[in-house]
Order: sequence, then structure tokens, then C-alpha cells
Amino acid sequence: MKKTKAGHALPAPGRLQEPDDPLAPVAAKDAPALNLANHFLIAMPAMQDPVFGGTVVYVCEHNENGVLGVVINKPTDMTMQVLFERIDLEPAPNLAPAIVDEPIMFGGPVQDDRGFVLHTPGARYSSSLTVTDDVAFTTSIDVLEAVARGAGPERMLVSIGYSGWSPGQLEDEISRNGWLTVGADAHILFEVPVEERYFAAMKLLGFDPLMLASEAGHA
Repeated sequence: MKKTKAGHALPAPGRLQEPDDPLAPVAAKDAPALNLANHFLIAMPAMQDPVFGGTVVYVCEHNENGVLGVVINKPTDMTMQVLFERIDLEPAPNLAPAIVDEPIMFGGPVQDDRGFVLHTPGARYSSSLTVTDDVAFTTSIDVLEAVARGAGPERMLVSIGYSGWSPGQLEDEISRNGWLTVGADAHILFEVPVEERYFAAMKLLGFDPLMLASEAGHA
């Protein structure tokens, strides 16, 4: 997958190239005027992008270096069981079937050969970002090791890859009617069935998505 450097024009949404660890600090720039951390990005119905059309993205971080988020409603055909096998983890014999059979999300086109975990805070992991009191984002394998032992987070969403935007790129996409934005709800993130998350996120805006014209907006 072709990736471009942060700060350069990108050919499509959510394709920022980051360091090996997306939570690693990089050189600081001017602070953004808009901070969408702990918000949902909801793709406008008119968005035809093959990667992001029809998606909801949870924004984990938005600062002077850009935006990092995870698509929360695009399941892959991979389950946690398959992921455990690929990273050589043996799940505990009594691990709940609901965990083993949980589908892995396509989180975005950046580092789409790595696993990332959105989860409820609690245990400390080696590379983790606490977004809110209800949501953390972990990039290190120790969280998956804990899940395999049956000692993982109470609630979680595991993705392959994540979504990234260079400074100012997401703001430009919003101004061009690409996304709606609304404060996130952890219930939608962790508990609402995958196929219902787009409409549930839309309803946070206070209207029926079927009535939506192709116009951008904020909440």
C-alpha cells in the first residue's frame, strides 16, 4: 500500500504514514483549531470512497501532528481465534466463545498488517493512550496476550490497521462535505451490533439518516 509522509497532500482519506508506533511522539507543530478526539466521524451518504464509504470512525487522537482513528463498523472475515493463531498466542481453554469468535474490524489502511485495540481502561499496557475515562487505545501486543489469558479488558474492539490524517487534512475533508462529526458514545463503540453502528451514530445528531441531504455539519 502506498503511503505518503505527514504534512504532504494525500490521495485519499485516512492514509497518513506514521512511525512504527502510531503513539510515538513526533515534532510538534501549531495546535489545531478543532479537536475531534473522542468524536465519531460519520461518512456522508454521498461519499463514494471504497475504503471509507458508509463507515464510522472513532477518533482517538487529534493534535498538531494530525488525526488518528479507527473504523468501528467494517468487519473483516478474521476472528479473534484466527488473530491468535497468526501471532502465535494460545487462548486459555476456558476463554469465552464470544471472545474467540469476535470479528476483527478493518480499522483503516495504515499499518493494515498490525492489530490495534480500543478498550475500556484498566490494566496498564506498554503502549497505550487513554482517550477518556471509558476508552483507551493500545498498540502493543501485551493487551492481546492478556485477552488470550482471559484477563483482557472488560470491553474491547480489535482492528487490523488504523486511519490517519495529516495536519489539516481531515478539516479539509469535513469542509468538502466528506464527514459529519458528533461526540462519541462508548455504548455504540462497544455494545451496539456492528451493522447498527452507522445508524446509531447518525441518530446522535438528532435526525433520521435517511432524510440526510449531502451537506456537511457538526454536532
